[in-house]
Amino acid sequence: MDDWNDLRLVLAIVRTGSLTSAARSLGVVHSTAFRWLAALEQRLGVRLFERLPAGAYAATSAGARIAEAAERVEHETQALDRDLLGADLRLSGRLRVTCSESVAYSLLTPAVGAFRAVHPGVVVDLLIDNRALSLSRREADVAIRAARPREPALHGRKVADAAWALYAAPALLAVHGPLDPADLGAHPFVGWDADGRGVNSADWLERHVPEAAVVYRTSSVVNQMVAACAGLGVALLPCVLGDAEPRLQRALPEPLSELDRELWIVTHADLRRTARVRAFMDLVGAYLARRRDLIAGSEPAATPPG
Repeated sequence: MDDWNDLRLVLAIVRTGSLTSAARSLGVVHSTAFRWLAALEQRLGVRLFERLPAGAYAATSAGARIAEAAERVEHETQALDRDLLGADLRLSGRLRVTCSESVAYSLLTPAVGAFRAVHPGVVVDLLIDNRALSLSRREADVAIRAARPREPALHGRKVADAAWALYAAPALLAVHGPLDPADLGAHPFVGWDADGRGVNSADWLERHVPEAAVVYRTSSVVNQMVAACAGLGVALLPCVLGDAEPRLQRALPEPLSELDRELWIVTHADLRRTARVRAFMDLVGAYLARRRDLIAGSEPAATPPG
């Protein structure tokens, strides 16, 4: 096998478990990936995947062996890529930044505006994803995460404590009365759909709010906020969203200590000296730190209208 693209195809299928998802990750259509895999198997004279029901693909021993080799090649090329980028002293070029939807909505977009005003030569690609994208695999250059980094190869700093609280429209509380922590099921709630599995706020709601009380579900935290503003139900939101929204008020006065987190800005250690990475982390990190009281839920909330 002398074509890195063939290795990438096999690795993508192993990682995603389907040809459709692998094609999407590689930026090709399904039919192209299908012909590509068929030609590769014919050229090698060996079957690389078993086709299972519902479009699933399971690697044969040969496919698994190629995927292992592909991961080693990928690791080396990514390390080389980071080394070269780490020596880049230009304050120009493209910078990939990832964060959650709520951070992008409430904090990062104006911070990027402030950064671009100082460094107009840097183009920022914002990848909004609640998953922790891999900085080692160069899925992003900089990440803003509500968790202390555990990988030894990551470098960054804490910019704030991050708190969550329960919020509702004043009109909803006027109809249903004050929220009773001992009987949350007496109020309608906005919650997560199936995509919320493993999300801390979704797990908290599942433990404390009866399923029958959840009247509206969505995978978007921002849409949960909008639904609460419309009076659909009580929503569990980051304080940086809820406290800044004048159409909402806290349904309980204090943030939920169980959901306390830390907000960090991080990059891979190999990229920390890259000029545009360093400039972004310095400027945007300082911008976020200046808003630490809002992020931590200790800044006075917006006053609801009326």
